[in-house]
Amino acid sequence: MKKKLAVIFGSRSVEHDVSIVTGVQLGENIDRETYDVLPVYIDRTGEWFTGEKLWNIEFLRNFDPNCKEITRVMLPPDPKVHGLVTLPAGGGLLHRAKSENIPIDVAIPALHGLHGEDGTVQGLLELADIPYASSGVLGSAVGMDKIVMKMAFLGAGIPVVKGEFFTRGEWKEDREGILNAMENAIGYPAFVKPANLGSSIGISRADSRDELAHGIDIAAGYDRRIIVERAVEDNIEINCSVLGYGAEVRASVCERPVSWKKFLTYEEKYLEGGKMGKASSGMASLSRIVPADIPDELTKEVQDLSVRIFKELDCKGVVRIDFLYDQKAHKLYANEINTIPGSFAFYLWEPMGVSFQELVDLMVDCAYRAAEEKRASNFAFASDILKKTGVGAKGAKGFRSAKR
Repeated sequence: MKKKLAVIFGSRSVEHDVSIVTGVQLGENIDRETYDVLPVYIDRTGEWFTGEKLWNIEFLRNFDPNCKEITRVMLPPDPKVHGLVTLPAGGGLLHRAKSENIPIDVAIPALHGLHGEDGTVQGLLELADIPYASSGVLGSAVGMDKIVMKMAFLGAGIPVVKGEFFTRGEWKEDREGILNAMENAIGYPAFVKPANLGSSIGISRADSRDELAHGIDIAAGYDRRIIVERAVEDNIEINCSVLGYGAEVRASVCERPVSWKKFLTYEEKYLEGGKMGKASSGMASLSRIVPADIPDELTKEVQDLSVRIFKELDCKGVVRIDFLYDQKAHKLYANEINTIPGSFAFYLWEPMGVSFQELVDLMVDCAYRAAEEKRASNFAFASDILKKTGVGAKGAKGFRSAKR
């Protein structure tokens, strides 16, 4: 019997469109003889829909939530439902009696950015007890937040470029103080980034105080926390994907993205040379050298560090880790981890003989193995606390005493 596989894409994120490309691209490369594939699209307002029409990028360009060929659904955090629940047109939660269940065996989140790649949807899938092929709540959350990610890397002894962070509120309250602090701690050139975004959105390079202020204004429009990092001048970018779960983890070949600008922009990643009307391009449209034209010892260093980061953050499925290599100092820095990489980094696995279709099978296998291991844990514990605790204020006090 075919497995019911849900591909979840879209969501309330500035990376919404990129997620559509990744999700539809995934749908084009799944073995339909093995899986009954269900598209699950989250629109820009956060409403969930399903229906074969959602595989059509032309339809998604001008999305019509009232189209009769799609159905509004929700994913209840109820392990007994174990899937989607339809919501009749014009109805809502009060119309639950008229709804139908759509079971899901396994899910692949193809989501980028907030409300999807950050652990929120992963947490919902955990509550619904549905196996899913992406990193868990912990790895997803840490991987989304550049500030926490940098702290985690530093704590694990993984080299990163120097960075300082602050909040949007602090910036509004004391612009000159923040600028002075960043100039003293980081200097120029520097990169200004929103803490919780990917795809190069909201990122600016600053070579002067005016550019730094402008870059912070841009970043503050996307997130409440901003990070300023020291730029590595004579650098090359090296990326590596990691696949697996638990002890069975392996690294892909490395790539070196080619950019003619000061840093790799959103347009270079997804628009230049690509065909947004055809999902099969995706991240593969980026100019890149695969395998990367770097020494063998550097390749091994990148691969070993990638596997280490994957394990440190307790990831699963497919991730991509981006590095900066200082050619002058001969030093490698971990830049960031993408727990749901664009196009699932399939182009880094094909040179190793793993097709996109086989990559999907391996991701699904990781999802099932993680779910089985979780279900092997005990979530019940017999306790006499409720028997010994009364009701009301005195009962609450008794509970606190029992807890101590």
